[in-house]
Amino acid sequence: MIGDEEAIGTILNRLRRAHGQLAGVIGMIEDGRDCKDVVTQLAAVSRALDRAGFKIVATGLRECLDEDAKTGNESLDVEQLEKLFLALA
Repeated sequence: MIGDEEAIGTILNRLRRAHGQLAGVIGMIEDGRDCKDVVTQLAAVSRALDRAGFKIVATGLRECLDEDAKTGNESLDVEQLEKLFLALA
């Protein structure tokens, strides 16, 4: 996957935070909390997951480009990049 240890740490922290937030949302629903509060927390979970996904794509892209430059391989084409980013949109 991703070789950059700092990026891996950042991604894992974001995913762990999202995991905790999602557990909180489940608890809020079970406790019958106000819809507005639940939706606000669910939106925070969604943003955390999006940020983790974008970090994965950005880090992977950087590594792919670096590796392709070193080996002389052809880089990802625009269509492949577009598919990666649209998967998160």
